[in-house]
Amino acid sequence: MPNWTRDQVEALYAQPFNDLLFQAQTVHRQHFDPNQVQVSTLLSIKTGACPEDCAYCPQSTRFNTGLKKEPLIDVEEVLAKAKKAKEAGSTRFCMGAAWRSPKDRDIPKLVEMINGVKEMGMETCMTLGMLTENQAGELATAGLDYYNHNLDTSPEYYKEIITTRCYQDRLDTLEHVRNSGMKICSGGILGMGEGRTDRIGLLVELANMSVPPESVPINMLVKVQGTPLQDEDDFDPIEFVRCIAVARILMPKSHVRLSAGRENMSEEMQALCFSAGANSIFYGEKLLTTANPEAEKDKALFKKLGIEPEPLKQPTPFKEIRLDQVANA
Repeated sequence: MPNWTRDQVEALYAQPFNDLLFQAQTVHRQHFDPNQVQVSTLLSIKTGACPEDCAYCPQSTRFNTGLKKEPLIDVEEVLAKAKKAKEAGSTRFCMGAAWRSPKDRDIPKLVEMINGVKEMGMETCMTLGMLTENQAGELATAGLDYYNHNLDTSPEYYKEIITTRCYQDRLDTLEHVRNSGMKICSGGILGMGEGRTDRIGLLVELANMSVPPESVPINMLVKVQGTPLQDEDDFDPIEFVRCIAVARILMPKSHVRLSAGRENMSEEMQALCFSAGANSIFYGEKLLTTANPEAEKDKALFKKLGIEPEPLKQPTPFKEIRLDQVANA
């Protein structure tokens, strides 16, 4: 089990920039092809009307952001979007719903979506809010490959961003996901007014999980009018790259994903992130409700950098794991 201390990570983080990138690139090459990037597509399957008060989120009912609310969309529409994503080169299709947690009555429809996307030969991921043990088990049995539930920031800074749930709630959901047999997608958001100690705290929490997340999205705050963070200062690009490099060193076998905020990153900044060990992105013009570079723009950048999309690996057949067996193992 990993056991990074904050002092160790602080020392790692504070290295001269070139030394840090060299170390991250060395680690990256030990586990991945440095010129391949995993490509996912994210679709909002239920938009707005979320009761949470996450200060960065335009989907909260507490903020007036002008977002149009939409109910859970039809399975057929989801599968049509997934087909287009696959044609554009995505190997994983991620589906997000603005819920505090899904209702049990929603699970059968979600299972249909999972089954339909998997039949296309793509990996599946969902982000639906908090899950119970039973819900995680049902999604896992349906064949869901990944479940996304971000920690967002450090335990200490969390209450400055969200008050409608606690940090332990997030950790509990991730435990349910891990016990069900699914893979974890979990990361955070940079640029919400946190300090470097909070960024270090977030990375330590992720890296010290019994099994670190297989996918680690690192987001840069997208400032949305109407949210409490709309006037936050721009985040320093070099500091962002440092976070990517440290995440790569702490979690050498994980995919580290450039997520929200990429629309505001220059090609040079993204190239530095890839050099620092980032090896996953989202294709598509939207990430749930915020802008994202179009697939053709990303393909052009890949061509400049000599990067190829990572091919889809043959998924491991899912073997159902009983929760009582996990608890007693």
